[in-house]
Amino acid sequence: MENISIKNTEDANYIINPKKFVLWLLIVASVMLFAGFTSAYIVRRGEGNWEIFNLPSLFAWNTIFVLLSSLTMQLSVWAQKNNRLSQAKLLLGLTLAFGLTFCYVQVLAWGQLTADNVFFAFSNPSNSFVYVISGVHLFHVLGGVIFVLIQFIQSLRNKLESGNLLYTGMCATYWHFVGILWIYLYLFLYLYR
Repeated sequence: MENISIKNTEDANYIINPKKFVLWLLIVASVMLFAGFTSAYIVRRGEGNWEIFNLPSLFAWNTIFVLLSSLTMQLSVWAQKNNRLSQAKLLLGLTLAFGLTFCYVQVLAWGQLTADNVFFAFSNPSNSFVYVISGVHLFHVLGGVIFVLIQFIQSLRNKLESGNLLYTGMCATYWHFVGILWIYLYLFLYLYR
């Protein structure tokens, strides 16, 4: 007996790739995690025993690196889509460089905090919240850096194709997410010190 398959093109628009679905589940879980952190921060701040201190100036620089990396990532997607693969490769390399710079500057920012006598300590939760929130975000950025690195290696092996944007698109989605998340966290910490 012959297999017959009927494809309804209208329904095909509503099917999501399972890998993209898992990525979106990860993003939703991360949003919930950071919503929990910021909610706990607000509640604990209202209970008193809260030390107000200046955020490291390097946090502002990291915001610039996040914006630049998001721009280069999006330009890379557009370049790959338009079959400008050497340009996509260069832009992926720049995105990777900005991501690694973000990670390095984050560690330097923690050094600024300790130089200002702001330590991760259970005696004052305001200090600990800054380290936990920025540290968990850094973990997410490192995941993104690994994803960008994999795409960059694929580009060096000439395995990017203009017709196959699945992984590049997923990488860009996640990268934009960690960028938007950083901007939110930076503004949150800055406004609710």
